[in-house]
Amino acid sequence: VEKKEVSRRQRNKKIKRYAWISLATIGGGAVLGLTGGLAAPLIGAGVGTILGGASAAALGSTAGIAIIGSLFGVAGAGLTGFKMKKRVGEIEEFAFGYLTISSSEPDSTVLTSPNKHIITAQQLHITIAISGWLSDESEDNFTKPWKSLYSSREQYYLRYESVYLLELGKAMETILSFAVTMAAQEALKYTILSGIISAIAWPSSLITLASVIDNPWGVCCRRSAEVGKQLAEVLLSREQGQRPVTLIGFSLGARVIYYCLREMSQREGCEGIIQDAILLGTPVTGNPADWDKLMRVVSGKLINGYCRGDWLLKFLYRTLSVASNVAGLQPIQCKNRRMCNVDLSELVGGHSEYPEKIEIILKVVGVRTREEMQDFESRLKKSSSELPGNVQN
Repeated sequence: VEKKEVSRRQRNKKIKRYAWISLATIGGGAVLGLTGGLAAPLIGAGVGTILGGASAAALGSTAGIAIIGSLFGVAGAGLTGFKMKKRVGEIEEFAFGYLTISSSEPDSTVLTSPNKHIITAQQLHITIAISGWLSDESEDNFTKPWKSLYSSREQYYLRYESVYLLELGKAMETILSFAVTMAAQEALKYTILSGIISAIAWPSSLITLASVIDNPWGVCCRRSAEVGKQLAEVLLSREQGQRPVTLIGFSLGARVIYYCLREMSQREGCEGIIQDAILLGTPVTGNPADWDKLMRVVSGKLINGYCRGDWLLKFLYRTLSVASNVAGLQPIQCKNRRMCNVDLSELVGGHSEYPEKIEIILKVVGVRTREEMQDFESRLKKSSSELPGNVQN
C-alpha cells in the first residue's frame, strides 16, 4: 500500500511539472515558425525548467557559457549592455532598459560567466516596446505605457532621443489644450472635434499654432527613422542572441519599428529574427507595396492598428501629398494573410490617447497583458491543486 501511495504521488508530481512547462510555453507566445530553428515548446520557458537543475549547472561551466551565450546574446549584459559602436545619422541617445526580467520567476536560472558577468532572464522569446513621445522628464515615461504588457517574460523598452521626444510632448499638450478650448468656444464636445477639423479647410485659429508642433514633429520623424535603422543594426548583429523578437510601439515608436523592418528587409540574413510586429498609430506611408516588403522580415503577424478619427495625425500630415494615405489612419491593403489591420477608432479618440489606453488596445490586437497572464496562472494553480492525491496540509 505504501509503495502504491509513493508511486501515485510521484505520478502527480510529473503531471504538475508538465502542466507548468505548458504554462511557460504559452507564456512565451506563438510558435516560432522560421525563427532560427528553435523548437516551439521552448519559447518563454526558463532554462532551468526545461533542462533541470543538473543540466543548468553544467551550463555554468566555461563551455556552457559559450553555448548559452550564443543562444541568448550575453556578451556583456545583452541588450541592456549594448553600446553604439557605429552611430546611425545624428542619433544622440539609444539604449535598452528592462521592462520585466524573469530572474525572479521560479523557473529562472542565473548563470555566472568566468568574467563574473551575470546571465539573467534566459527566456527564448523577447519583446521590445517603444514609446512615441514623452510628457515629462521622468525615466518611467518610457515604461509607464507598458506596465500591463506581458508579451513575454523577458521584455525591454527602448530609450531614445528623450530631449526631442519631450519637446514634442510639450508641443502636443499645447495643441491639444488649444483644440479643446476651441471646441468649447464653439459649444462642441471634444469627442466630435475630429469631425469638425477633418473638413476640407482647417480652422485658421489652429493653423496659427502649427509652428508650435510642426518643427518638433519634423525633427522627431527624422530621428525616429534613424533610430529604426540603428535598431535594425542591433538585431541583425544578434545582440539578443539567436532568439525571436516581438516589436511593439505606438506613434513615433511604431515609426521606429517600421524603419527597422524596412532596413532589415534590404539586408541578407534578415529572416528568423522578428516574430511579430505591432504598430499602433503609425506616422508612415500606407502604401501596400512598401508594407509587403516588410513581410520578408516578420515570421508571424504584422499588425497595423489605426484610428480613422485621429485628427492630430491628419493635421500633422496636412501639407504632404501622402496625407490621405497614412498607415495610422487606415487599413493597409496588403494581400499577405499575415498582415492584420485592426480598427481602433471606437477605442482611441485621438493620437494622444494611445499611451493611456494601451492595456485595452493590447487585448484587442491579441497581445497578452499581465492581468490575463495572472488570471491564467491562478486558474492553472487551482486546477493542479485539485489533482487526485494532492493533500492540502
